[in-house]
Amino acid sequence: MTNDAALSPDAATAAAGPHRCDVLVIGGGPAGATAATLLARKGHSVTVLEKDRHPRFHIGESLLPANLKLFEELGVSEEMRAIGIEKHCAEFVSPHHDAMQRFRFAEAWDKTMPYAYQVRRSDFDLVLIRNAERNGAQVLQGCRVREVDYDDDGATVSAEHDDGRREQWRARFVIDASGRDTFMANRLRAKQRNPKHNSSALYAHFEGARRHEGENQGNITIYWFDHGWFWFIPLADGATSVGAVTWPYYMKQRKGRSKAQFLLDTIDMCPALAERLKDACIVNEVEATGNFSYTTDRTYGKGYILLGDAFAFIDPVFSSGVMLAMQGAFFGAEAVDTCLREPARTAEAMRRFDKDMRHGPREFSWFIYRMTNPTMRDLFMGPRNTLRMREALLSLLAGDIYGKTPIWSSLTAFKVVYYLSSIKHWRRSLVAWQARKRNIQPVDDTELTGA
Repeated sequence: MTNDAALSPDAATAAAGPHRCDVLVIGGGPAGATAATLLARKGHSVTVLEKDRHPRFHIGESLLPANLKLFEELGVSEEMRAIGIEKHCAEFVSPHHDAMQRFRFAEAWDKTMPYAYQVRRSDFDLVLIRNAERNGAQVLQGCRVREVDYDDDGATVSAEHDDGRREQWRARFVIDASGRDTFMANRLRAKQRNPKHNSSALYAHFEGARRHEGENQGNITIYWFDHGWFWFIPLADGATSVGAVTWPYYMKQRKGRSKAQFLLDTIDMCPALAERLKDACIVNEVEATGNFSYTTDRTYGKGYILLGDAFAFIDPVFSSGVMLAMQGAFFGAEAVDTCLREPARTAEAMRRFDKDMRHGPREFSWFIYRMTNPTMRDLFMGPRNTLRMREALLSLLAGDIYGKTPIWSSLTAFKVVYYLSSIKHWRRSLVAWQARKRNIQPVDDTELTGA
């Protein structure tokens, strides 16, 4: 008989058989950590497998006021307050308009959500994953999922640690919160380029950027320029996150320049932003992402659900990504709990989950697809509150789209105004439509992520 003590680590693990859990979560970002916390609280055994080790750099530092209630329910409000800087406004600057336009969250339809936070994602994600552990989830970092195989009783998940060890888990349910890795969607060939949108991004952290004073120091500012738009996000430690979101064709103009130089050259195309950064310097490695808008043809399947960016990613212009991921995790945790406790209600729970998951991206997408259109830019730079349209738009920008705030008829009125204005300026609208159709075409960006 073989002595287990003499076996290699991999062989010993295989001899012992797979670990068991009720729910296995792929990914320990905001969606995965939130779902793990909620399901562990409900009494399920939860394992989170995260390929990286926290803290780690991640983009997506600007949150929405709607995140605050989620923090309260997770019990992390004070921790988030400690790492964040308050964001009271979303600011828009256009080269075709004289004045900055500020959308103050306190003036939204619901006046109880007057601010959000800007956060370093390394700190933010660490708070959430530690909270999952405190609530009873087992979290394994530096552990990448390699395979998921299903049978009638659940799933066998195979993963590899960063030291080369391999382990297996038997899970009754799998949650894919793998972010842009889109583990399940890739495996199922369910992911495709978003046919209605496409963009690329180039971004870094700066020290020495000029901020506003007082309450406005933490505001996010969006700058339009000829090839897309920039974000300017102040962080609590004095750094500022700056990124350019552009049409994919623009990234081909890099032509041998370093990513850092290309970012600085791109910033020079936006004088208003360049002025705020004239005394600033880049303090980390410049990152780039190409052709990054995609969708997935499903939110769930037998024994699994997709959360956050593992389902879809559109564009970060409204800072909606983290809120959608976390809110989706609340919906997902409720659905998974129902499936595990009341299998007869699985179909009902999944239909409700699918409807809830698609709601947020759908409502934001209509605006995102049109943000570089001159008609939309005019409406944002000169908003009116006729039929409470401005308040409704502010509610959307705050992420207040899941509750009972009655914003939908006013947003419909805003869309009608948009279409009427587009018709009035039909020549300009036609030119913009034709340009956008060209601009969203994908390009070969295999060299984009190089030095």
